[in-house]
Amino acid sequence: CSLNDPDRDVKRIFPESTGYKTTFVTIKEKGGEALKKEVEEKLKDKLEPVYENMDVPYAFYTVLKGKDPIGYIHGVNQKGKYGGMQLIVATDLNGKIVDFYYQKMSSPEAGKFMNTKFTSQFNGLTLDDFIKGNISVNDPSANSPEDSRATLRGLKKNMILLDLLLLSQK
Repeated sequence: CSLNDPDRDVKRIFPESTGYKTTFVTIKEKGGEALKKEVEEKLKDKLEPVYENMDVPYAFYTVLKGKDPIGYIHGVNQKGKYGGMQLIVATDLNGKIVDFYYQKMSSPEAGKFMNTKFTSQFNGLTLDDFIKGNISVNDPSANSPEDSRATLRGLKKNMILLDLLLLSQK
């Protein structure tokens, strides 16, 4: 999923940035069926055939200070209890989360999920934390544990895709 307002979002997350470069990548072009299987193995779940297929283009924003990269921003779509969610993750150059937010969430409890008290719990986490299950966050909802699980799945997927489609390619 692409950023709604990349100029604003990049500057808000990385105030020291002087620009960014956008790259669109698909699982199909970076490794096809073998890469899809690797994503599914790490995710411990099958990719949804419609909105997670191999042809879906993922937008990666490489944030720059001068000519040097200082971080990445990447988003994914994830199905929640009440519909689609757009999860945006910003990381440092090593893939550690520096910011996470919902660009879109359809839920009567969206405000609880979008609150920085919840989203900031993910700052500092890496793909390794998601793979090993080293994540202890409080579900902010009263009636939407499905959205909490969907958030964790979407963030893990986001981190896997960042690693396999961008970081390991460098």
